[in-house]
Amino acid sequence: MGRELHSIRKQYAKGVLDERHVNPDPFIQMEFWVSEAIHSDCEEPTAMVLSTVGDGMRPSSRVVLMKGLDQEGITFFTNYESRKGLQLRKNPQASLLFFWSELERQIRIEGTVMKVAAEESDAYFESRPEASRISAVISPQSKEITSREWLEERRMTDDGRPTEDGFHRSSVIGRPSQWGGYRLKPDYYEFWQGREDRLHDRIAFRLETHGWSIFRLAP
Repeated sequence: MGRELHSIRKQYAKGVLDERHVNPDPFIQMEFWVSEAIHSDCEEPTAMVLSTVGDGMRPSSRVVLMKGLDQEGITFFTNYESRKGLQLRKNPQASLLFFWSELERQIRIEGTVMKVAAEESDAYFESRPEASRISAVISPQSKEITSREWLEERRMTDDGRPTEDGFHRSSVIGRPSQWGGYRLKPDYYEFWQGREDRLHDRIAFRLETHGWSIFRLAP
């Protein structure tokens, strides 16, 4: 396996990234790249790696889906009592990573995370398919469970009683209090474009008192 891994090589040659041509507003630059990823039929274009820090400064990462992008930040939804939720409660500093292999691009983002308003969480929860709402209600995310069967049994009951078709009625599937949205407000962006011979382009934005500073990083 070691030799096989050593032999994996790929030349990146699909694009160029120049600090003279990027938008001076990193949000607009990110919006442009996300739009290109969506319209280029990238697999899961809104998937992003969310990294948080837990006890003992131990990092933890997982893939979540971006559900909102505006000047206020990047929004995602999850269980507040999950591992990431508990870590964000103690340390709201986090990072995001988007990678689109089809475009040979990635964006790294760092910033502070806060909960979105309850009304925003309610609106998104109500827009989800019924089966997804049920899963959010019955899953004690990140907690140890006895088996897959235990989870399926919870999914097929309503207050412990089987329903006619095995599902809760839509009218009673309200957003659980432990589930909702977070928004990461960026103070750092890094746009990466793969280039030949590993001389990649890396253009970074850092939030300063006067606004965003733009600079190039060595690959």
